[in-house]
Amino acid sequence: MTDTETRLKALMLRGLDGDTAAYREGLALLGVRLRAYFMRRMSGAPGDVEDLVQETLLAVHLKRSTWDSAQSFTAWAHAVARYKLIDHWRRRKIRQTLPLEDHVDFLADDAPDPGVALELDRALASLPQRQRMLVSDVKLTGLSLAEAGARAGISEGAAKVALHRALKALAERMRRADG
Repeated sequence: MTDTETRLKALMLRGLDGDTAAYREGLALLGVRLRAYFMRRMSGAPGDVEDLVQETLLAVHLKRSTWDSAQSFTAWAHAVARYKLIDHWRRRKIRQTLPLEDHVDFLADDAPDPGVALELDRALASLPQRQRMLVSDVKLTGLSLAEAGARAGISEGAAKVALHRALKALAERMRRADG
């Protein structure tokens, strides 16, 4: 148990027993921790930090009877804070993203089998140039059918048909490679 946990838990227990000064001190200490927590997560909106701190402190006050004193107080308070932050993001329609670099190890496990990648490269190479270019532009690069068609010098409709045929041919070649 950390010093902060020990101190906060003791203050909150005393506060629940009616010690107003201890309760006020506990909320003040928790407020400092909450500010730091929200500042790390709300770097783009520092004005919202104080609102979140106040909302969380109010929720802690209103829901204090749900805290099991046999459990960690800081873990319970952190959960309340996290839910308040998520509610804030939902109200503001904010989608929080995490840097991809944080998940490199996790993603590495899902890396494609090099043998499959080689077979796919071979299958792509066997397609006519226009079809290969359409597959690359639309499926790998992310261009729209209209953009890929313009690059290939054909209409969007023709690009759609050619892409469909190319994907069908690729699927057939990959099935034969597996069989």
